[in-house]
Amino acid sequence: MGLRAEPHAVVVLLYDGIQMLDVTGPVDAFASANALGAHYRVTTTSLTGQDVLTSSGVRLGVDAAVHALPGSIGTLLVPGAPNWQRSLSDPTLIDAVRALAKRSRRTVSICAGAFPLAATGLLNGRRVATHWKLASHLSARFPEVTVDSAAIFVTDGDYVTSAGVTAGIDLSLSLIEHDHGAPLAREVARDLVVFMARPGDQSQFSVRLDALPTDSSIVRDVMNLITSDPRANHSLRSLADFGGVSARHLSRLFLAETGYTPQHFVDRTRLEAACALLTGGRESLEQVAEQTGIGSSESLRRLFRRELGITPGTYRKRFETTRRETSRQSAAAGD
Repeated sequence: MGLRAEPHAVVVLLYDGIQMLDVTGPVDAFASANALGAHYRVTTTSLTGQDVLTSSGVRLGVDAAVHALPGSIGTLLVPGAPNWQRSLSDPTLIDAVRALAKRSRRTVSICAGAFPLAATGLLNGRRVATHWKLASHLSARFPEVTVDSAAIFVTDGDYVTSAGVTAGIDLSLSLIEHDHGAPLAREVARDLVVFMARPGDQSQFSVRLDALPTDSSIVRDVMNLITSDPRANHSLRSLADFGGVSARHLSRLFLAETGYTPQHFVDRTRLEAACALLTGGRESLEQVAEQTGIGSSESLRRLFRRELGITPGTYRKRFETTRRETSRQSAAAGD
């Protein structure tokens, strides 16, 4: 692909309440790329040109006001704010995102930055990523957008969206690779001491936390039953009998209240239990499958590939390597 002779203009739109790592992670990746021969020109901007206060209380400087930016932008980067509801209540911010995106060759959002970007309507009909905890909220708020709750980042046309915080670095590496090729992106990854392409996805977190909060006592009781003993028989009929409702009613209620079908919630709960066994013990795959209610090692492999995109052995090996490193370091320290 070759290095660009002209600088690639990256505009980072700052606003009060943003998560600082959503900004500094990508900016440091572009700076590392520049040190290795790329030519990114990063400009920070805010609606008024004034500095902004991040969610951590650190103040970030601003290079220029939105109205003072050049007409052509290479990459627009929209970071996220933990209080994403506040960003959606600011029509001036959303108008600025829309106007800047239309002047940009590509538009990027990090984490909760998908919310103000989705509010512009520019993501309608597109597949997007955001932090796993926010995926159900983004889907509910913007049903025209297809939210991938597992992906680290998603590219759909000229729009690239990422999961939470450090996933912004993964996304930035993909942009650098697109612009300058894999060798330079690989050197940036080495410089930052991160994966060139991290294994797995963000589907490695609590299924109970990922579910939408529910006020239904029936759904809560069924969820408690499943999570208290993933190994037990959790057929739709048995769960419906436990809840005192019909299977059809439970299916509709569960999906509406949690964003999961009952079977998917059971599968994800068993997957979470299997992950804990794989990283915390030495059980065989058959034992892990039997102890979690998944059934067989082949069923375990299918579940891992479907939900995480990797095999159980790969998942275990990743954590084993970390433990070995920790053991060596502890031994060296005289523990």
